[in-house]
Amino acid sequence: MKKIIAIVVGIAFAFGTAAFSAAQAPAPATKAEDKMDKKAADDKKAAEMKAAADQKAADKKAAADKKAADKKAAADKKADDKKAAADKKAAAADKKAADMKAAADKKAADTKAAEDKKAADTKAAADKKAADKK
Repeated sequence: MKKIIAIVVGIAFAFGTAAFSAAQAPAPATKAEDKMDKKAADDKKAAEMKAAADQKAADKKAAADKKAADKKAAADKKADDKKAAADKKAAAADKKAADMKAAADKKAADTKAAEDKKAADTKAAADKKAADKK
């Protein structure tokens, strides 16, 4: 009989220890808590994906804006270069015209000077001839 009592006490002790351990362990999560945790994880993942997509879109827009700005700068530079070339060509044409006018004026002045000298020489010769006759 002592053996039976010892077995019953041992079984009772084992159940008591198991119950005490179970009481100390955290309670398992309920299905509602599991759903909330899963939803929170899904929301976090969705937020991260949206942030990544937004960043990618911002990077793409920045690249497109830079490309457009570079294209506009190249077009502006080309237009400026074209204008500078046209201005240089116009300046060269103006200089050539001024040089031609200066050459023509010099030629006209030289011709007039030569004619005046010839007229003066002719008059001087005529005056000398007239003076010699007297």
